[in-house]
Amino acid sequence: MKNIWVPLSGQIAQQRKVETIANNIANANTAGFKKDQLAFKEHLTALTKGADTIDLPRKEWGPDDFYRSQGGENAFVKVDGSYTDFSQGALTPTNNPLDLALFGKGFFEVLTPHGVRYTRKGNFAISKEGELVTAQGYKLLGQINTDEQQEESPNANPIEDRIIKIPSNLKISISKEGDIFNKDGNLGKISVVEFNDPHALKKQGHSLYINNAQENLKNEAIKTTVNQGFIEGSNVNAIKEMSELINAHRHFENIQKAISTYDQISGQIVNDIADFR
Repeated sequence: MKNIWVPLSGQIAQQRKVETIANNIANANTAGFKKDQLAFKEHLTALTKGADTIDLPRKEWGPDDFYRSQGGENAFVKVDGSYTDFSQGALTPTNNPLDLALFGKGFFEVLTPHGVRYTRKGNFAISKEGELVTAQGYKLLGQINTDEQQEESPNANPIEDRIIKIPSNLKISISKEGDIFNKDGNLGKISVVEFNDPHALKKQGHSLYINNAQENLKNEAIKTTVNQGFIEGSNVNAIKEMSELINAHRHFENIQKAISTYDQISGQIVNDIADFR
């Protein structure tokens, strides 16, 4: 009955897939959400132990001498990892001047209690302090000049100085490059950054990502544009994900039937052995 672990590994993998798809569907209407997908791999016993050399046994041959699976019957299914699909979501007009949608591969920089994080969710608001903030109250950061950053001493903390503040009761306009204007002139520039490898980012909830490698930040000019009065929708195709969810559930149920069959065979074997006594 050791082979029961083979279908059981497939059932565990399908359960992970169901959970991932369900989370994608739950966030189908979340602005800036990027769907997750799983990668699976097969673990072969032959790759671990190596294939046996071909030999001709000097004995009465049995079926096992002719049908050698090289450990294929012990091919377990394993979740190799998950990755985020960063494909562009559709831009929907809202006519709200504080709604900002990114078109391209960039991310907004926001300041959280745990440090700088990155997001594609651009439905901002103005706090009581006149700061541009996310729905969770995280503060939108402005761009810092490279020359100014180099002049900062190691002990300096310019992050607080980069928080974007908007004078109350004043209309603002934001250019494609992220420059903020009102009747008094330029109020600053929104920080939008791109990464050499966006898949190195880690999700942290509330549509936030963390970048653990500073060298992953792109130094050259970015191509992402800021679109005022728009919101980027999630890149989840709800109909396709529902179809995938149904298929995953069916696979899960089929594997459950196989495990039940193994259990019935095991019980029958125990009863048959008992009859021989």
